[in-house]
Amino acid sequence: MARRAFYDYRGTMHILVIEDDARVAEHIGKGLRSAGHLVDVESDGRAGLLRAATESYDLIVVDRMLPNVDGLTIVQTIRATGDTTPVLFLSALAEVDERVAGLRAGGDDYLTKPFAMSELLARIDVLSRRGPAIIAETRLGVGDLEIDLLGQVVRRGGRPVDLTAREFRILAYLAQNEGRVVTRSMLLEHVWDYHFDPQTNIIDQHVSRLRQKVDRGFGAPLIHTVRGTGYVMQAGR
Repeated sequence: MARRAFYDYRGTMHILVIEDDARVAEHIGKGLRSAGHLVDVESDGRAGLLRAATESYDLIVVDRMLPNVDGLTIVQTIRATGDTTPVLFLSALAEVDERVAGLRAGGDDYLTKPFAMSELLARIDVLSRRGPAIIAETRLGVGDLEIDLLGQVVRRGGRPVDLTAREFRILAYLAQNEGRVVTRSMLLEHVWDYHFDPQTNIIDQHVSRLRQKVDRGFGAPLIHTVRGTGYVMQAGR
């Protein structure tokens, strides 16, 4: 129950998990159900594709390597029919080229094994909230913070905040996911494009400098650390 409140879910989703490793599938299914979601699990690529193509889901979690039909083919096939259901790839294939292949096939996100359930839940939460309104949005606001995505102008309490290009990207990504945990791995992928070792403290350094500019001197902080996981942007926390 604490985990559900921690990630601030919108509500129950119907999720299809296509994973041939029984232990991994059981672990995912248990975690998603504990978070309040309805879960269907398939261990075979062909059966998973049939379900994905004939049933309605809010999100699909699919392994890259599957018997009979691989994960890339599953996603390419459903995308060819116009299906825009969010897809999260799972894979032990961690190389950048493999991640790019998954995204180009139509995946919305890519998580490598082994993974923490907390990160899987966070990524699913982010994917569940994506949509045309977010894509078209050019201005963001969190509390008294205003972000102009096109002009790359930031103001807090009406005062301009001078940021570097990297700091702006971090701030914009946190604001786009207001109230939701953003892990360090997610920041690496969306802001640094995998060019840095996940063990580096460069993320913490950048966020620390960002906080000095965005939070220091104002009434209440907007950027909060989630110990052992990442960060969350939220007003009035």
